[in-house]
Amino acid sequence: MVDSSRVTRMLEPWRGAPDDDVVATDVDVHRRRHAAAGVEAVAVSVNRAAGQMGPARTLNTLRRLNQADGFDCMGCAWPDPDPEHRSFAEFCENGAKAVAEEATKRKADPAFFAEHSVAELATWSDFRLGQQGRITEPMLLREGGTHYEPVTWEEAVRLVADTLNGLDSPDEAVFYTSGRASNEAAFTFQLFARAFGTNNLPDCSNMCHESTSVALAESIGIGKGSVSLQDIHDAELVIIAGQNPGTNHPRMLSALEKCVQGGGRIVAVNPLPETGLMKFDNPQTVKGLTGVGTDLASEFLPIRLGGDLALFQALGALLVENGAVDTDFVDRHTTGFESYKEHVKDLDWDDVLRATGLERAQIERVADLLAASSRTVFCWAMGVTQHRHAVATIKEITNVALLQGNIGKPGAGLCPVRGHSNVQGDRTMGVWEKLPAHFGDRIRAEFGFEPPRERGHDVVNTVRALVEGKVKVLMGLGGNFAAATPDSDVTHEAMRSVDLGIQVSTKPNRTHMLPGRQMLILPCLGRTEKDLTTAGWQGVTVEDSMSEVHLSVGRNEPASAHLHGEPWIVCRIAEATLGDRPSGSRIDWAAMAEDYTRIRHHIGNVVPGCDAYQDKVMRPGGFTLPHPPRDTRTFETPSGKAQIAVNPIAVLTAPEGHLLLQTLRSHDQFNTTIYGHDDRYRGLAGGRQVVMVHPEDMSALGLQEGELYDVVSGWTDGSERVAHGYKVVPYPTARGCAAAYYPECNVLVPLDHVAEGSNCPASKSVVVRFAPHGSCERHDAEAGSRVKAGEDQGNRSDVEPVHLS
Repeated sequence: MVDSSRVTRMLEPWRGAPDDDVVATDVDVHRRRHAAAGVEAVAVSVNRAAGQMGPARTLNTLRRLNQADGFDCMGCAWPDPDPEHRSFAEFCENGAKAVAEEATKRKADPAFFAEHSVAELATWSDFRLGQQGRITEPMLLREGGTHYEPVTWEEAVRLVADTLNGLDSPDEAVFYTSGRASNEAAFTFQLFARAFGTNNLPDCSNMCHESTSVALAESIGIGKGSVSLQDIHDAELVIIAGQNPGTNHPRMLSALEKCVQGGGRIVAVNPLPETGLMKFDNPQTVKGLTGVGTDLASEFLPIRLGGDLALFQALGALLVENGAVDTDFVDRHTTGFESYKEHVKDLDWDDVLRATGLERAQIERVADLLAASSRTVFCWAMGVTQHRHAVATIKEITNVALLQGNIGKPGAGLCPVRGHSNVQGDRTMGVWEKLPAHFGDRIRAEFGFEPPRERGHDVVNTVRALVEGKVKVLMGLGGNFAAATPDSDVTHEAMRSVDLGIQVSTKPNRTHMLPGRQMLILPCLGRTEKDLTTAGWQGVTVEDSMSEVHLSVGRNEPASAHLHGEPWIVCRIAEATLGDRPSGSRIDWAAMAEDYTRIRHHIGNVVPGCDAYQDKVMRPGGFTLPHPPRDTRTFETPSGKAQIAVNPIAVLTAPEGHLLLQTLRSHDQFNTTIYGHDDRYRGLAGGRQVVMVHPEDMSALGLQEGELYDVVSGWTDGSERVAHGYKVVPYPTARGCAAAYYPECNVLVPLDHVAEGSNCPASKSVVVRFAPHGSCERHDAEAGSRVKAGEDQGNRSDVEPVHLS
């Protein structure tokens, strides 16, 4: 029998923008799926797209998605096949949802904002806010105002310029970047911030793969993955740790299917048995449409949260013990092996098994697979990067790759899978709170001014500075800072302290509802839309997870005649703010605003690896950025070799009566954007205030299915955070571990709970307890106990790779 309530939720966009919210605790537990994609994914894709765009617009838009002459998906950063190998439908279910959300016919116009006060909108869920449609004009919440009002672009730009120029110091402004921003927007944004005089350039990478950037830069000299799409196809073994490709990178499943069909094997390492790791019903094949599909992981390791470091160190120890080491590669291209060998000789297997929750025989089976493989690819995502010891964990993954020479050869390498379409490109373009000397020198040579060299604020330090009243202007280039950041209560309260908040956005979101003295929303064009300036039809460029850069050109008519592209918005604000400053500089903001080829010319002169950038991006499919370890087995480290690192094993434990909690996405969302309420692969639908707990842990803790609880996290300073009113459901996660949805449970992540070396929020290992609903309240730390902004230099790496990453 079909579950009518679940079907209704699956089809909900057909009903137009919702008039109210789903009850957050109305959780529907249904059948978990045993295969990803298939006919159901096709049905959902078509329904969501047509419901938001209409049938004709759906066909015309989706057929251009991820095509060489079309636009890049605004979802994940999974790479595209070569142009000649792309299918007609080169997209996944969640890509179709992302496009539908952007190309929707719904409008959040001035009449919408006039009808609903900010106080009212602040009570709406993230889902309901996002479903209202595209913002059509610049909107301003004036000091003391209750509603957003439309303003002209001239007034909006002048307000930003006057406020910025009235600051006592450039460092009182912060410029935040989302991974949605194009390379052109990111390059001009960082140029604007530095010409203004600050390196306060936090970005969303600070909250996701910053640990990867640090670990790989210190180990191999560049913080990017070393594989191509073809390497996935040709691998004999793929190990996937802390990643859920079926939801977060669904097109990856096609690559994994090709690997398996070519004789490769897949090992999945994850606390939850995610459907997308197990089986794929490829909807573009008869086999997939009939439900036969392809089995993916032949080994599944249900690891405890934070156990990956111990696992990969154990795998390395077994490779050394069994003589499965490429000694020629190690001798010629690495340093540190002898120290590592001595370290793993004394491996404490009791610690390994406590940390991982696995049986030794499971680990030994994977070690045997590694030993037998001559081509292995290692994939990971935020299940690895968001722990206190994440940097060390990624170094251990890299160690195992280096031991067998699995870098710089076909069918092998390191594959950190980025979660947002251009998060890697933004960093390549210089969006970083740290300005490497060589990058600063190139800016000076190209534009004729000396950029600031002092380290600025990353995301965590931005929140700290907000708390301390040191930030007067917070500008966001895309994204949803309020929802994405940790320690929600602290962050939200602090955001209200600014003189002016500025958000470049396409749709209403949580950040708009947390204004300071004034809040300005600047609506921009989406990837799907024509960007027409006085110089003609403009395109932008993006970089995927595998360092491939290509052009993206929208063709839909804009949602409003008042919209502009992000580069235009950045350049016009910069022009109004700076005029001909800094003294002696050569920056033609007006020319770059109208003609993005001017921006690409500068990118080619400033950004390492981007020589002849304009010419290269015009090629069908674009070009691949240089990656010395991949291309020539050269390593831009102080020693000139890859570093095999020695790390102590970390064993994460929770006190009696507590669990380790990770935050994660549902299948019906992308980052902070909630598409709907059907997490169908996990068998959950409806309200999002739900915690997944192993049945034996429920029994041990006395938790009852269907009862409401407050989820409480503490921190070393004595503070406590509370997520109120959550239902607990039994789920086959690793013992001692629990899972709940992001961004709602960001409220439980302490601001100072970060990865050592990268400052990335450790959202995958939060110690929590459960209390009767309504029995707990937030308890703040004593004044002065929190880390101050900029006083955590020892927790942030100083590595400065040639290729920013």
